[in-house]
Parts: sequence; structure tokens; C-alpha cells
Amino acid sequence: MTIHGAGKALLLSGAAAVTVGISACTTGTPVIPHDPCRTVPTRDNNSDGTSDLQLRVSGPIQLPVHPGTTTHTSGFGPRWGTHHHGDDLAGPVGTPILAALDGIVVAAGSTGEGPGVGFENWVIIDSNVDGSPVSTVYGHMFTAGIHVTPGQHVAAGDHIADIGNAGSSTGPHLHFEYWQGGRLQGGTPIDPVTVLPEIARQNGGAPPSVEDPHDNNNHGDQDSNVQLVAISRSTADCSGFGVAGGGNLAFGTVPAEFEPWLRRAGGVCPEIDSPLLAAQLQQENNFRYGPNAPVSPSGAIGPAQFMPGTWVTWGKDYDGDGTADPNSIGDAVMSQAHFMCALHQDIAGTPGDPIELTLAAYNAGPGAVLLHRGIPPYAETQNYVAKITTARAAFTNPNSRGRFTPKASSDNSQVVAAAREYLGTPYVWGGGGIAGPSGGGFDCSGLTSFAVHAASAGTVTLPPTSEQQWSVGVEIPIGQAQPGDLVFSNWGLNGPGHVGIYSGNRRMIHAPTTGAVVEEAPLQAEMKARRVM
Repeated sequence: MTIHGAGKALLLSGAAAVTVGISACTTGTPVIPHDPCRTVPTRDNNSDGTSDLQLRVSGPIQLPVHPGTTTHTSGFGPRWGTHHHGDDLAGPVGTPILAALDGIVVAAGSTGEGPGVGFENWVIIDSNVDGSPVSTVYGHMFTAGIHVTPGQHVAAGDHIADIGNAGSSTGPHLHFEYWQGGRLQGGTPIDPVTVLPEIARQNGGAPPSVEDPHDNNNHGDQDSNVQLVAISRSTADCSGFGVAGGGNLAFGTVPAEFEPWLRRAGGVCPEIDSPLLAAQLQQENNFRYGPNAPVSPSGAIGPAQFMPGTWVTWGKDYDGDGTADPNSIGDAVMSQAHFMCALHQDIAGTPGDPIELTLAAYNAGPGAVLLHRGIPPYAETQNYVAKITTARAAFTNPNSRGRFTPKASSDNSQVVAAAREYLGTPYVWGGGGIAGPSGGGFDCSGLTSFAVHAASAGTVTLPPTSEQQWSVGVEIPIGQAQPGDLVFSNWGLNGPGHVGIYSGNRRMIHAPTTGAVVEEAPLQAEMKARRVM
């Protein structure tokens, strides 16, 4: 099936999912979340048997700082060509940050964006607000200023962190967000002042840096395409809510029967996340399980390919059927997670990337890693590590990063919003991809790969070069291009040598060339357009 504007295939079910026809370059079936998660998942409304969630209804919301210790400097709404999803409260470094609601910490630490980028560090707390899922987000703390860990239950008013100046911050402050439907679930950010008016009064009036959004009736809307109340939603769409590490896995990227177990497994230890475990399962046995699953020539069995001797030690009955079965999804995935966490500790202190060393230990044994003081010189192990670390990004939920979060819609304009988050980022030849910048920046096709992948909630993966990206989707007359379409130039025998993102008014966002940065600029001569979403 090809993509063609109105030719998108819409599959409306009880879960209100939207399926978009794409080319063979994508990974998995592209199901884009359409409506926000509406009901806190519990044991009673989860049929998969994996939920340990016990989120009691939160008490009243409280200020995320002690009154009078900060100044409200910037509000919710348009700012600097993008959308400011929260409110800023400026104060000295070290000023206590407090939990605004009772809940469970689902993220605490690095946002994955890198030093000096975005929040750099954050805390996310998932809460039950009268049965509705809500996430509060706290950003820009220094690493040493975070006082909670994922999985920790907190009460409103608890001291969770200290104000810092990390990331792309213009001065010490707390950036505070309030998300209906869950931050990691792709919910909807609303103006925190609508639920906590005291925020705006911390400086005795409205914030000076944006138009005052508190005197109109549009507090909850980012634009006309976002609604705060969804028409229908299945509890499956709340997957990972209230589970430490559970929101890191991209939706729809693994077989449905594996997804709840992988989300649960991602909370076993903070170092081993669910996208890593998913990429590992794909490499080990391609998600095959049950009594007829292939057994390796060396005798490794089940979806996680445990050797029988290792299973005796690490295999446990996690699905509650009375048997520790290496061919059972629940038993295998949870045992895999616990084993990987133990291996991560075993190789601590060994020179090299800890995740790569842990994967090498899983494949070759921790003794081999310790003996060689790094990844062993075995071709199988080296290929194993390289394939899994590369595949990990495709299983990672874009919402789990601190910057762009796809809204509950599938319009192309989100591609523009994702790209705008990185305006000013250096051009790096071969840099960037679906996981964001690499080597310090993006090249042209790395930027488009990231923006389309992020805007589609991780379901549309473009091939890596501008020539290959020209083969995706359908060509659109340049005069009919819409924001989010890709635009191509520098034509040669193999196709276009450059690609950007159409942003409207005959302008584009692109990573131009060595020595330049990601910028918004006029279209180049003889550009052609393609629609890939």
C-alpha cells in the first residue's frame, strides 16, 4: 500500500487506533496513538496478568516549590518558535523541588538528550487523579540534585529534587509540566496554572516572557488539533503508566503478547531498559516462544535463549502458572531482565560502555568479558553487541526523551515541531538518526529520519540516506507541499543529495552543510517534495 494524503488507511477500533500505510522501509505495523490514555490501569482492568500497579488516588495538588522561594518567569504557550509545555519557576540553585501530587516516580535522571540539551535531567511522577492518569514533570536539575529513584512512591510535598541549571537552560529554574493521559504515553500537556493557580502568583502576576495564557479559555490546547478529552480508549493504550521504566518501550514495536512483560521488565533495574531487552529478544530468537520455538545448535532455548544450566539459576516462575518455563514469555522475559541486571553489576569497573559489556557477558559469559577486560575478540559476540545496540533505538519510545513529544494526532505538522526542537544544532556528516543527534549533531537525512520517527510516535522509520528517502511515500507537486513533507534537491545520477522538511511559506528546516547548523531557510531551486506520513 502506498501513502497518499487522503489515501491513508484508517482503522478505527475500540482502541481508536490509526494505522497508516507505509513502505517496506518501516519497522512493524505503524499504529499511531490517537487519543490519550484515560483510565489508570489496575489489576482489575488489565487482563495480561502483569500489572503490579497500586496507584492510590492522590490527595490535593500542591505547589512544586515552597511558597515565596521562586519567581514565575515563563508560562505555558508559544515561545521562540515552538511550544512551551509548562511553567518556569526561577530560584537559586539548590532550592527544594517538591512533588506536586502523590504518585510513583517513573523516571529520574538523564533524559537521554546529552549534556547541555533539553532538560538534560528530569523527574516524572505518575499519579492517579480521581481515576485519571496524570504525569507531572520536573526539569533542569543537576544530577546531584535528584533525590528520588524510579519505582519510589512519593507524597505531595515530598522533597524530590533541587533547582538546577542543567540542559538548555537560561538560568537556574524549575520547568514544571502537567500531562493528562501520561507523559510517556503521549498524553496531552495542559497549562499547570489551570489546576494550580498559585504558580502564576509566585511573582505576583502573569509571566512576562510570553503572552499571558491565563486570561482565556484555551488553557489546555496546544492548537486546534489537540483535545483534552478523548472519545474512546482501551486500557492497553495506558501501557507502562505508573511502572518505573514501563513507558520507555515504543508502542506497537513488539508482538502484543510480549509488550506488557517487556514494560514490566524495564523496571527491574534502571540500567537495563525495555527497548534494550526487546532488541535483545529480536536478536536471540526473533520473539519466537512456546514448545516449538527453535533451539540453538548449542542448546539455548526459549525467546531469551537461555542455556539450560543458566536457566537453573536464573529461571523463575513469573507468570504464576507454577512452572519456571524458559519457553514462557513472562518467565523468560523477566528472568532475562534479572540476569542482565546482575551481569551489569558483574562487569562494573571493566573499561568500556557498560551496556555493550553487559550484552557481551550475556552472549559470551561474564568470565570472558573480565578476562579480556572488554568485549571479547569473538566475531559472534562483537556482531551480537553491534546489532542489538543499533536496533535498540527502533524500540525506544520517542516520548521517553526530554524534548519533542508527539501529540495525539497523526498530522504532518508534528514533523516540523520535532525538527524545530534542534534548531541551532551543528551539522555533522553522518550524524543523527531515529534516536536523535549523534557525534554532536545531524546531517540532512539524519535530521529527517529523527523528525519523522519522533512525529509518528516511533512507527515510521526512514532509510538513512537522502537518495533512499526519495523512494518512500509519494511525490507531491512542490506547490502543494504541506508542513511536514520532505523536500529534496542537489539531484545526481543516484537521486537527491540533500533533503529537508517543508515548514510552510516556501521555507524548510534542514541541516545544510559542514560548518553550519540546523536552520529554517527558503526552499532551494528545483526542489521536489514527497509525503511520507
